[in-house]
Amino acid sequence: MSEETVPRTASRHDTPTAPGPAKAASRRGNRMVLALVLTLQTMLILDVNVVNIALPDLKAALGFSATGASWVLSSYLLAFGGLLLLGGRAGDVLGHRRVLMTGVAVFTAASLLGGLAGSAATLLAARALQGVGAALAAPTVLALIATHFPDEKARARALGLYAAVSGSGAAIGLVGGGLLTDWLSWRWVLFVNVPIGIALLIAAPVFLHETTRKPARFDLGGALTSTAGMTALVYGFIRAAESGWADPLTLTSFALAAVLLAVFVVVESRAEQPITPLRLLADRNRATGYLALLFVMAAGNAMFFFLTQFLQEVLGFTPIQAGLAFVPLALLILGASSVAARMLPRTGPRLLTAAGAAAISAGLVWFTRLTPEADYLSALLGPLLVAGLGMGTLLVGVTTVLMSGIAPKETGAASGLLNVMQQTGGALGLALMVTVFGAAARDAAEEVPAGLGTKAAADFVLTEGVTTAFAWGAGFTALTVLLTLLMRPAPVGHAGARAEAEGPE
Repeated sequence: MSEETVPRTASRHDTPTAPGPAKAASRRGNRMVLALVLTLQTMLILDVNVVNIALPDLKAALGFSATGASWVLSSYLLAFGGLLLLGGRAGDVLGHRRVLMTGVAVFTAASLLGGLAGSAATLLAARALQGVGAALAAPTVLALIATHFPDEKARARALGLYAAVSGSGAAIGLVGGGLLTDWLSWRWVLFVNVPIGIALLIAAPVFLHETTRKPARFDLGGALTSTAGMTALVYGFIRAAESGWADPLTLTSFALAAVLLAVFVVVESRAEQPITPLRLLADRNRATGYLALLFVMAAGNAMFFFLTQFLQEVLGFTPIQAGLAFVPLALLILGASSVAARMLPRTGPRLLTAAGAAAISAGLVWFTRLTPEADYLSALLGPLLVAGLGMGTLLVGVTTVLMSGIAPKETGAASGLLNVMQQTGGALGLALMVTVFGAAARDAAEEVPAGLGTKAAADFVLTEGVTTAFAWGAGFTALTVLLTLLMRPAPVGHAGARAEAEGPE
């Protein structure tokens, strides 16, 4: 790995050449780099769920219909998911710091516009613009970790914190959204991004070094087909959740996505400088890791969605109470990620990925035992803690698998593909689980026990649908455990050595 792209980090065997204060300054600089990129990741991860819990107030304020309100989430996801591959490659070609700052600037301006929105149309436009900014900024987070932390132990710790933020962000977003909406107004779930974004824009030029620009012919064919194909795919999942899998527009979207993504693969296989190098998928561990992440995100996103409904509609929690119910999950993800990062050099990422997936699966199976009479402490806290333990552990392992052995000039593309799996997996899980939930709820409605009142009958139907969806989610995560058996057992140090050997071409 060339020192022009990644500054060399001295090992403990090197002869000291710098005075103590200089080394201390370097360590402080690395801590600031990590703080910056993790703050950015937190802001992006929170954005979906912090808005999600504010939807009832937002819908009433701007006159959204019941179905129209879903586009507050969907417009963001469409732009974000559709442009991720383009955003990842842009960082490799133009410089990761430059693209990060552009993305943060767009995201911050869009957040201000959304908070000031006086109509539904303005808010939807702002949310789509937020998605554009997120697609530019998100892939740079892992790329900057890879380039600023070449030392394996430091990188493992950084990836552990990244996994902790990514895994706990959804739960923290539910808490934050409930507090901001109840204490201030729904507009503050958007306004809160503005001071954070401004602080990032001020600090980034000070603490982040710019990666070397890679003069390249821009892969226009790959950019167009990937953006259009991913947009059609994400829209298909969103449409399926709203209108069903047999809806003509759903089927058309999936068919169009299949054609465009097939063309994308052909274009990339022939391009001299592809937007997404297909050799990223040639490694068995990495290809398996992408599938594992897809399945885990499918199960995890659905878990948050249905638990939020169960807590509020069956147990009668307020939005703030429902958000606070996820705090133990978030704390355990943070703790498990920290422990897993320290274990990584000894266990390797394969074992962590398998153990994490098994724990998530166990938590989801436990959730299938929920009843309308369930109590939070006796029936929900236990599986939440088990699932949190699994999420924190798995994300450290799978992120390491996906970001190890990457040449510096391709870190943005690899990070973009990782984010695509997260977003597509979440959309896939929600669409599929909503369909499963609907079918199970319809069956339950025909089997409501005699003598139940209206509220009790509704609780019975919803609980049957939710527990069936959890059973499917457990199947996804169990499949992830099996997928890890396809990985080659390789210690993290070996992966890092391979990355160093490859270096920039």
